[in-house]
Amino acid sequence: MQKTFFLLLLISLFPTKSFGQIEPPNYNFSLDTLGDFYPGKKFEGMKIKYGQGELEFDRGPSKIYKFYITHIRYKFPIFVKIYQGESVGFFARLPSYFLHDVFHQSLINRYGKQDEYSKVGNAANYTWSNEKNLKLIYQGQCVLTCFPMYLSGEMVNPPKGFPGTTDILQEFKVEGFTNI
Repeated sequence: MQKTFFLLLLISLFPTKSFGQIEPPNYNFSLDTLGDFYPGKKFEGMKIKYGQGELEFDRGPSKIYKFYITHIRYKFPIFVKIYQGESVGFFARLPSYFLHDVFHQSLINRYGKQDEYSKVGNAANYTWSNEKNLKLIYQGQCVLTCFPMYLSGEMVNPPKGFPGTTDILQEFKVEGFTNI
């Protein structure tokens, strides 16, 4: 009995400690990964790094391709609108296991405070417009926890002769595309 008490006392004085580091799932995700698809980036560079991509829409001179980004053990899609060999817009459907607070803070760290904010129901939209001809739109939603839905980027002033819009979400609505 005394040995058991001494053993329990010893165990309670020296608790086991885990030396593993626990991080949010998207803590080590870099916005630079999405930067490979930002407007102005070359299509050839995307194909070299991410494969050929899947052609989703062919609108003559502009086309939308779907690529996959791998993070940890998951893959998520990113749609890129290509015109004259370079990106004019992108749409990334972000994984729901990402934490909204971490992702939103990384956007603020990179681009500053958002220029526009709106909220409808449980969804919040954040918009950044900068002097580099880039408009970013981020949407996060909250139910029990908050998680990101998507990040979209487009050229504010597309190249001369560009047909249509650089807003990929608008293209999806026109086509009735629901697989995003």
